Amino acid sequence: MKHILEALDDRRAAAKLGGGEKRIDAQHARGRLTARERIDLLLDKHSFEEMDMFVQHRSTEFGMEKTKIPGDGVVTGWGTVNGR
Repeated sequence: MKHILEALDDRRAAAKLGGGEKRIDAQHARGRLTARERIDLLLDKHSFEEMDMFVQHRSTEFGMEKTKIPGDGVVTGWGTVNGR
């Protein structure tokens, strides 16, 4: 059971990286925050519950079948702002 939970944690960590460190660094180099960083600033601390983190596209056009995009490039969930 422990190895299953560790595998899930690994998948979550990989999904949270989105396109990877290289793309996160590119966002930061342009003076931008990632979507998850903006969500963390907007919502109350630790209130964001992300859903559909492991969704993947099914496109086979334009060579997309070789590309994996965690969450299909979208961050969805809910959280509270000022306790609401």
